[in-house]
Amino acid sequence: MNDHFQLNVATVTPAWCNHPFVPATLFRILEILHCEELMQNQLAESEPPTISRRPRDDEIDVYGLTHPGKLRTENQDHFLVGSLRGRLNVRLSSLPDDHRLPLEEERIASFMMVADGVGGGQKGEAASRLALEEVAQYIADSARCYFRADGGEGDFVQALEEAAKRSHQALRERGEVDADSAGMATTLTLWIGVWPWIYLLQVGDSRYYCYSNGVLSQISHDQTVAQALVDQGLLTKSLSEHSPLANVLASSIGGPQTAPVVSRIPSSWENVHLLCSDGLTKHISDKRIAERLGTMRSARQVCEDLLQDALDGGGTDNITIIVGRAVPRE
Repeated sequence: MNDHFQLNVATVTPAWCNHPFVPATLFRILEILHCEELMQNQLAESEPPTISRRPRDDEIDVYGLTHPGKLRTENQDHFLVGSLRGRLNVRLSSLPDDHRLPLEEERIASFMMVADGVGGGQKGEAASRLALEEVAQYIADSARCYFRADGGEGDFVQALEEAAKRSHQALRERGEVDADSAGMATTLTLWIGVWPWIYLLQVGDSRYYCYSNGVLSQISHDQTVAQALVDQGLLTKSLSEHSPLANVLASSIGGPQTAPVVSRIPSSWENVHLLCSDGLTKHISDKRIAERLGTMRSARQVCEDLLQDALDGGGTDNITIIVGRAVPRE
């Protein structure tokens, strides 16, 4: 993602202050953005959903793809889709038919991740790849949290935040010992489904949308300077979409600042989930995304259709899309 820049509050160039969309209060906004409250986990205020049975493996329809776009020779995006599973292992038993016990691996959680690398060329690709590998490893090592996850489980949320911090530290340390890796960073958006909840970990501006009953909602919140100005009422949403500050990350994995945010929302069978890098949303409106999800036949079909839409719209950046849903088969 060569269009993205990282903002180091201590080294903002004077030219920024002359930009028409950057008032003198920018520094105060960034201070607010990185203050302690926003560094803490933000759990969505919602009532627990009505618990119904969770989807079986054969009822999960999920697909992901990534494409370099029409203008770039390299792809700095990476994605990962998978599940965390537990297994009953019998070591000793007095039961005469212990082979009849359910030994299959049970799905504890499903997860989807998107990372959009920053730094140019191999730096961006390496950053997004290493971030996903680091987070995936930490999730696997912290599997105990998933067994106990419920509406008030603090360990689960802490594990997600710690995964982002460890990934951030790993990239920073690599940059310190390897000059070729200096300056690399990445966005990270991690979706984890622990029925009947969805946990979202976000750093940067790769988005998560939820489509339900004909309505598309952007659940993630872009961590860019442009969005910070919008939040403070100093820039309109429409102007922010065309501002160069929309490409300036205020938070990233491996960058000068990282501010991981963990959110929680209830899940249901009606939800369709979409994760994407900004290579999609640069060229596709939320309205068009909603239209595609509203008429989808399968996760693969809608991913391919959205990719083609983005390419037809210009394809100026790497494009990564994941779509997942549950389809009842009873």
